[in-house]
Amino acid sequence: MGAQWKQKNREASANAKGRIFTKLAKEIMVAARSGADPGMNPRLRMAVDAAKKASMTKDTLERAIKKGAGLLDEVVNYEVVTYEGFAPHQVPVIVECLTENRNRTSANVRVLFRKGQLGASGSVAWDFNRLGQVEATPPAAGVDAEEAAIECGAQDLEPGDDGGTRFFTESGDVDVVSKALADRKWNVTSAQLIWKAKNPVTLDDAHRTEVEAFLEALDEDDDVQTIYVGLA
Repeated sequence: MGAQWKQKNREASANAKGRIFTKLAKEIMVAARSGADPGMNPRLRMAVDAAKKASMTKDTLERAIKKGAGLLDEVVNYEVVTYEGFAPHQVPVIVECLTENRNRTSANVRVLFRKGQLGASGSVAWDFNRLGQVEATPPAAGVDAEEAAIECGAQDLEPGDDGGTRFFTESGDVDVVSKALADRKWNVTSAQLIWKAKNPVTLDDAHRTEVEAFLEALDEDDDVQTIYVGLA
């Protein structure tokens, strides 16, 4: 794992799907502050692509863009708040939140970390690399992912889900690499900045189940946007 944690089968619940849409809408609103045109705003373009892949309706998507760009009377100012600490069994975790109420979020996160250990800023970030990650599937069987990585400017790669590949980039190159892959007919399924663990922890099944339960509880909080975990 060692990077972004994704809850297994969370799309099966209507409530879970609602939480996913809430998180996607928040990301769109924050990204739209830098401009409402996805063609001129790489972060917004990536957020819009993710929302479309999750089947967000056009009306909901457009409203989130307008709201974030200040084009509606309704104004909500979300800020990014990052927490660091350990899940059970000393598994390092970075939690990124988007919130309009820092005090509420901080209180909730402290409660959620009772089964782990909430740390100070920098307490685990040293054990992660800040990278860009582009997930994509090849245009045809047999296409060389390593060759694509070199041609598109990626720094590293690893096998992804469903026959895809995760390409890792410098933090400022994620949009460039994403576009270069798309130009070569790769199907880009996500492009984002991530925290990638340098030394992922390996656990037995029982301990891993305990950590997964801790992460699921974190993910269910509406203010929690993304969780990065150092778990192999």
